[in-house]
Amino acid sequence: MNRTAPQSITLDDIRGAHKMLSGVARVTTMEGSRHLSSLVGAPVHLKCENLQRTGSFKIRGAYVRISGLRPEERAAGVVAASAGNHAQGVALAASLLGVHSTVFMPVGAPLPKVAATREYGAEVRLTGTVVDETLHAAGEYADETGAVFIHPFDHPDIIAGQGTVGLEILEQCPEVRTIVVGMGGGGLAAGLAVAVKALRPEVRIVGVQAAGAAAYPPSLAAGRPVALGSVATMADGIMVGRPGDVPFAVIRDLVDEVVTVTENQLSSALLLCLERAKMVVEPAGASPVAALLARPHAFEGPVVAVLSGGNVDPLLMQRILRHGMSAAGRYLSLRLLLTDRPGALATLLGVLSVVDANVTDISHVRTDPRLGLTEAEVELHLETKGPEHCTAVTAALRDAGYTVLA
Repeated sequence: MNRTAPQSITLDDIRGAHKMLSGVARVTTMEGSRHLSSLVGAPVHLKCENLQRTGSFKIRGAYVRISGLRPEERAAGVVAASAGNHAQGVALAASLLGVHSTVFMPVGAPLPKVAATREYGAEVRLTGTVVDETLHAAGEYADETGAVFIHPFDHPDIIAGQGTVGLEILEQCPEVRTIVVGMGGGGLAAGLAVAVKALRPEVRIVGVQAAGAAAYPPSLAAGRPVALGSVATMADGIMVGRPGDVPFAVIRDLVDEVVTVTENQLSSALLLCLERAKMVVEPAGASPVAALLARPHAFEGPVVAVLSGGNVDPLLMQRILRHGMSAAGRYLSLRLLLTDRPGALATLLGVLSVVDANVTDISHVRTDPRLGLTEAEVELHLETKGPEHCTAVTAALRDAGYTVLA
């Protein structure tokens, strides 16, 4: 069915944004994935916005938005609130355009993201512990100083800038049949949909949300943006509790389907991107890959999955990779009871050696009110070879007489 975008954002707007971004934003690469192609049964390509300047697509919309300000607005400066990618995009865009930027970030924002935002030229103010508090502080600052608030997704110029990703996809992969893209507030998906549907209306566009922050399904069902009572996901880049009014209208009319993915699927996708595609991506950036892993035969190929960003805190990456390995059956954590006697640990390690489980960490507790006089508790962290191997390791321990607690 031929569909046209709402009048607020047009293909001409996106083409204009594309010209404006020439020499500013990179035309990011498109990489084929043999592993995902085999899984899906059709060619799968990765649009690598994780390799964009500032590590995500956000520089596109931020630059277009700030470029459109009147001279007196530029003189007043800009303000934004973000824990990560939008902060860095606004900071760099403002610096390139000679505009002072103030970025409010939560007190607990990852230190590498705070440092990067400062290095891109922004004045960073750490305020609040949750994004809502940070947004409120940024709003107050805008009211007090006259600085222009740069919203992360709810503005036509932001959406037009993000839509340039869609133009690049059609140029790099003209045979594409399905585009899969992560969605938080909806700016990227909306802009991409306007560009692609105007030029190739038959291309299917699938938006992906984290199950713990999926505001679009209930909003689409209600016909208007609906706020979630709470949000919780490792994918902070798409952890938005309410769709933006402007992108919602576009997504309602132009995006073909919105799906959700679990935390296990996100962590498995991030691990796959790192190991098989050699791509460092954040959980939000891996969400399209998570959707392909969850329903590999639901997408007509060729498929393009947009890796929207690669700004992941190293400490978070460590936890996510362990989570992903556990979800894939390659990491097993368990506790067990054994008799507290000389040689007990050596005997246990012998059992694990027979079943070829590699011990990465072991904790031995001998004195605890929960334990009997002759009991000890051991916590094991093991490298395993898949779900079947995990089952075999646990069975071998039980067969050897150990009480497995977890």
